[in-house]
Amino acid sequence: MTSEASISNIACEPCPGEADTTSPAGQALPLAKERLAAARAAFVTRRVELGDARTLLTKAAPRAGDVVLARVKRLRHHAKLQCANGRRVQLFHGDEIVVCYGDRYAPQQFEAYVPATIGPCHLVASGGVAAQAVNWHQRIQRGPTEIEVLGILGDADGRALNLRHYALQPQRSEVPRPRLIVVAGTSMDSGKTTAGAHLVRGLSRAGLRVGAAKVTGTGACNDYFLMQDAGAAVVLDFTDAGHVSTYRVGEPAIRRIVETLSAELGRHELDVAVLEVADGLVQAETAWLLSAAWFRHAIDGVVFCAQDAMGAKAGVDWLEQRGHEVLAVSGVLTAAPLAMREAGDLVQQPVIGLDGLSDRYVSRSLLARDARGAELCNARAG
Repeated sequence: MTSEASISNIACEPCPGEADTTSPAGQALPLAKERLAAARAAFVTRRVELGDARTLLTKAAPRAGDVVLARVKRLRHHAKLQCANGRRVQLFHGDEIVVCYGDRYAPQQFEAYVPATIGPCHLVASGGVAAQAVNWHQRIQRGPTEIEVLGILGDADGRALNLRHYALQPQRSEVPRPRLIVVAGTSMDSGKTTAGAHLVRGLSRAGLRVGAAKVTGTGACNDYFLMQDAGAAVVLDFTDAGHVSTYRVGEPAIRRIVETLSAELGRHELDVAVLEVADGLVQAETAWLLSAAWFRHAIDGVVFCAQDAMGAKAGVDWLEQRGHEVLAVSGVLTAAPLAMREAGDLVQQPVIGLDGLSDRYVSRSLLARDARGAELCNARAG
């Protein structure tokens, strides 16, 4: 379905480097701390020090990552908001919420962009993403929840607050980096996050210190807390690197996100980390990242998730053509024994279901495919 709103009322795609600029200051109105405290703050704002907000900018030009105060106008698809503590709070008409401007790529939900001006737009992700929805899946019959951005939060000097101001800074670590296993898939809802969580569980049960990071996607708490529940000692995502979403951020920004999160994982003396790459192989940022030689050299293999056998075959071929070592196939298809058998007939890699990924021996076998991995597993087993 297509929104009645004009597609011309969205911000232009940023040029290289433009995403690092701050929003120009506009009319700055005083913002009472009591009003801000009463507003519901979304998950994507969890790193923001809201005490820095002293003003409300009503004339500034919106930028991705700007932290905004918005009012709920009409509840539709997203009737709840994910908060920083993982709680989903029910929204009501007239509620004021603290969310962030950001683009969204989600074929099963919304195509949405940062609007060109402050005012009416939509809540396009329950993690707290405000954008102008231009298309959505036909199953979302009610359309997106309507909100009105009242202004961008500003500091005492009228400078806009943006997620980038609170991001982790890239660091060089003298500690050897953990082994990095990537989970990728054919598309959204191919089972990547679930497979990644079960792999974290299995590696943790094998006695390894495990971390997890989602390096691309749209900010939400589901994946974040699932990895914690599975046993990850450290969990990060791209919002920790200053981005509410990675759609349209550009290749340099994607590399900075990966390097920043990898360095942070390295600081925690992990044995292994599971990195999830969102969406599917045809999505622009995903395709670029998985085609980049520097990324291929930085990781130690890929677990590929698919919804069916043909998708598994096509995805494995695509990755191998770009030099990746595909360790296993998993995902939605493993819910059906027949689909698993079909995939097994098409690919050389083992096809592993969730029970297998969470098994300490199976998960260790994926890690111990080379001398360094085998040494690590043997040391922890001892």
